Amino acid sequence: MIKRNLLVMGLAVLLSACGFQLRGTGHTELAIKELDVTARNSYGETVQQLRQVLENSGVKVYSGAAYKLNLLDEKEEQRNLSYASAGRASDIELSTTLFFEIQGHDHLPLMGDKIQVQKVVSHDGNNLVGSDSETIQVRKEMRRELVQRMLLRLQLITPEKLDQLQQTADNKAKADADALKAAQEYENSQPKQSPVEVPAE
Repeated sequence: MIKRNLLVMGLAVLLSACGFQLRGTGHTELAIKELDVTARNSYGETVQQLRQVLENSGVKVYSGAAYKLNLLDEKEEQRNLSYASAGRASDIELSTTLFFEIQGHDHLPLMGDKIQVQKVVSHDGNNLVGSDSETIQVRKEMRRELVQRMLLRLQLITPEKLDQLQQTADNKAKADADALKAAQEYENSQPKQSPVEVPAE
């Protein structure tokens, strides 16, 4: 018994040393240490879960952070993969797509992308209540997976990368402003056409 316990403990230590973690346990280390997180639906489950997961990973989430993760839109769709004959279930593909953008100073967009999760469920026309209940549960699992994938994306971003993106965005904004100013100055320098006077008869 003691030998078996020692063996289990030894394997656990060995696996943790290799970086192995059971799903949903441990913390994901992020280089970003502070972040503002907003969404179109600020009370939605996705943004609430994401804030919680980020805080559990050591990220300070608050509205005054230098960089903002904005969840622009979340679309849930489904389509039939097969049509059921009498007494058989049909397959339905569920998909959830999350569109996001990271903003820097002055709300300048630094980068944007989307994350998509797909699952296939069976829909039994003879058991609508059970099928709908399963669909709701699968949607919840998909949302958790969506949050985990978002966390993995953020894991790849460093403060240095954000600073580079900010510099690029600042340069573009300045170039756009200079071009607009030059166009305005050129327009102002052009002689204005006098209104045509109609000679009196």
